[in-house]
Amino acid sequence: MMDDFGLYPREEPFDPLGVMLFKALQVIAFLFFLALLAVSPDAKEGKIDSKAEFIITLDWPDSHPDDLDLFVQDPAGNIAWYRHREAGFLTLDRDDRGGANDFIMVNGKKIASPIREEIVTLRGIVPGEYTVNVSHFVATTGEPVMANVKVQKLNPTAQVVFDNKFTLDHTGDEKTAVRFRLDAEGKVVDVSQRPKSLLETFRSTWRNGADLDPNTGVSSNAKRVRRD
Repeated sequence: MMDDFGLYPREEPFDPLGVMLFKALQVIAFLFFLALLAVSPDAKEGKIDSKAEFIITLDWPDSHPDDLDLFVQDPAGNIAWYRHREAGFLTLDRDDRGGANDFIMVNGKKIASPIREEIVTLRGIVPGEYTVNVSHFVATTGEPVMANVKVQKLNPTAQVVFDNKFTLDHTGDEKTAVRFRLDAEGKVVDVSQRPKSLLETFRSTWRNGADLDPNTGVSSNAKRVRRD
């Protein structure tokens, strides 16, 4: 009787579809919240978390059989190369011998890698000039090879300092890719491509009578630079 006058609250009809949609919305909202927590608030475009200050890369055509070598000299005269992979703050992280060693082992089988790349990282700042050279160690094809050298400053944000292609055309060919100068804060203040032979630096050391160069590990009696 009293309900006829609307004094008691009425129960709304049960809607299962509406309940399912509401629960689904709750789940989506919760997952979105978790995604927000997973994203670093300090993430910025171009920001790189790396202990290296600079990275220098040499690459040449995929699957190419020729062997190219990267040489990097710091202002103190230290040279990073395949015979001396750590020199001062310089580290040769990858030595690529062309078709000779580019493979990985999978289930006991060798699988060839097509990538042709050498990498040197600079993990500290020494002010002065750095020289980046490339040597054509073995020219198996007898044809010119197009190579590319890139220098990137990593901190505080990624910045390309130099990126250029050049050609090497015979065994023993050496080219200066770039020379760049850093100030005390690690800022690049000069970039040039003035030629400077680092292989001749080794030869001069040997001619001066050094029995064993501590920076190269090569005897002064060696007629040419050779690999193990």
